[in-house]
Amino acid sequence: MSIREMGAVLRRRWYVIVPAVLLSLLAALHLYRSVPVAYQSQSSVALLDSTANSQLPPAFGNPISNAGGSLVVTADVLIRTLSGADAARDLHSLGVTDPYTVGFAANTSGPLLTLTVTGTDRAKVLEETNTLTAFAGEQLNALQAAAQVQPGYFVQTAQVVLPQTPVPQLKSRYQQVLGVLILGVSGGFTLSFVADALLAARRRRSESSAEAAVPLGAPPSGSWGRAARRRSRGRHVDATALLTGYLALAFFIPSNLTLPGMGGVGTPANVFALLGLFWYLATWLTGRIRPAPGTRLPRVAMWLLAVSVLASYIANAGRGSVRKELLGADRGLIALLVWVSLVVLVSAGIQDRSRLDVLLRRAVVMGTVVAAVGFYDFFTATNIADSISIPGLQSSVPQITTLDRGAFTRPRSTTAQPLEFGGMLALLLPFAVQQAFDPVRSRLRAWRRWGPVVLMGGALPLTVSRTSIIGVLIVILVMVPRWKPQRRWTATGVLLGAVACFKVIIPGLIGTITALFASFLTNSDSSTQARTVKYSAIVPYLDERPLFGRGLGTFIPELYFFTDNQYMLTLAEMGFLGLLALLFLFFTGIHQGGAIRRLAVGESDRELGQAFFASAIVALVVSATFDALSFPMFAGMFFLTIAAGGSYLGFIRRAAPKPRSVEFPCLPADQPPLGLSPAPAR
Repeated sequence: MSIREMGAVLRRRWYVIVPAVLLSLLAALHLYRSVPVAYQSQSSVALLDSTANSQLPPAFGNPISNAGGSLVVTADVLIRTLSGADAARDLHSLGVTDPYTVGFAANTSGPLLTLTVTGTDRAKVLEETNTLTAFAGEQLNALQAAAQVQPGYFVQTAQVVLPQTPVPQLKSRYQQVLGVLILGVSGGFTLSFVADALLAARRRRSESSAEAAVPLGAPPSGSWGRAARRRSRGRHVDATALLTGYLALAFFIPSNLTLPGMGGVGTPANVFALLGLFWYLATWLTGRIRPAPGTRLPRVAMWLLAVSVLASYIANAGRGSVRKELLGADRGLIALLVWVSLVVLVSAGIQDRSRLDVLLRRAVVMGTVVAAVGFYDFFTATNIADSISIPGLQSSVPQITTLDRGAFTRPRSTTAQPLEFGGMLALLLPFAVQQAFDPVRSRLRAWRRWGPVVLMGGALPLTVSRTSIIGVLIVILVMVPRWKPQRRWTATGVLLGAVACFKVIIPGLIGTITALFASFLTNSDSSTQARTVKYSAIVPYLDERPLFGRGLGTFIPELYFFTDNQYMLTLAEMGFLGLLALLFLFFTGIHQGGAIRRLAVGESDRELGQAFFASAIVALVVSATFDALSFPMFAGMFFLTIAAGGSYLGFIRRAAPKPRSVEFPCLPADQPPLGLSPAPAR
């Protein structure tokens, strides 16, 4: 359905869209006038060591008495105490009735706390902030007294930032108004196409009864004929064209640039994907498109993931979350809609296999450009994405800088982090290899076929990360053994030559990567030890809500800590139900690749199935090395490849040879014998 046709539907059903828009405007105006402005005041408190820290403190056997040592543990104990129910009751009796939060100050690793109070009365908010700040010092003294710490070794509090004059929080108010507007307009949009589809079905039934009285061969007349001619005009827009626009926005706009107030999910690519979902709904409701047979599996897997996300969202709503967690849960729902839109557009929106081939080739080409930018970042020790500034967008990652490891700068190209850069390239590398060997593309020049493989494969070691190296090894171990012996030996020689070239051109890189894995195996690496500690730290949160978790997007590092493991993060946010849904999604991709390989008749399709199999294995393994789905570019490519595998499997199943039976002992006339494949389409 083209943009002109969608506009024509909205014009015909103006009596649906116009009242919906007017009602949403009135509701937004009422909300703007009735909801009071919230004011927020903050203060900062630092913990100071005791006055007796120059003397050897006795061993009290309690972490609250940490004289002469790090006070971060003491600060964490104080934060948990102030956030508890007993402290809330005591503060309520002191007059602090508005919501408050206590946490570590942003962008700090020391014992610096930020206390925040939010309310509708400006004077009362300032008074409550003063009360909360004084109460924090009293609670710290009470904790130490209960632990029988000697007064000379008491940890003291000092106000670093006095309670600030409350400032209006208009952002949340505007977000509510905008949410009502979006809900009303999207509802009117959907209802317009539903009404048009119902009336069109009714008109078709009446026309079918009228056609019985019309002589055979008579040309269409009246409004139906004019409508058919109008529909034939206009440029046709299909799912591949929309997904190409999504890929361009995802690859070429840095993924840390987002719309204000939406966090990491507010990238232009994600917003475009949501608009694509509206396009699919409009096209589906008007009967212009139907999901292709045999492509249901990725949508079923997404349905299970959506159920787990919604269950965790409901669980988060009932546990008294702080404001940041509530906003994180809302962003999690937006991320779910983006993932659903990608899966639906690819698996149900693409009706022609040639268009699916075009989409994968475009994804590989754009990924090659991102890899080339990574080469530039590595050799110039800069990041080209830092110089990109787009009006209306802001960075969702504060103070993002160029990362180093050893003597090398780790490139991130247009991604938010080197791990996302390496993981995304590892997902696309199997398809670059498959397209290089594809006989359909054999007439192209060698640099056009093998350039993506060289650039993507060469950019992965430059990230100097275990994630990238593990991804490359998985691609090699999954794809190379399935090749013929001559190709295997050639590939082995090329890989050894590539390692030698890296050792000569970039001295020290191979040694740094080897040392990285050696420290990992001996558990002597600081990053490895930090991740091991986090595995045990996640257990208390899992014990609180083991089934549904705390809510997708609520385990915010500012409030908790980085997990660096998608499975640990899923357990904390969506519980065991979410982990099972995520694993089912991973194994769906693995099953689809294996099924394509088994059912394919030609060698090219078998290699394509092996590419999907390798890509799904890469996603399954590297998700244990970083919180993969928190990064928009990696998550987008993952769901796109999962949906593309389901779509290809549907095409392969419909083209697979039909088994002979007693009723039909002969093959159909248009089916080739087993072992032979039809000539590839150009």
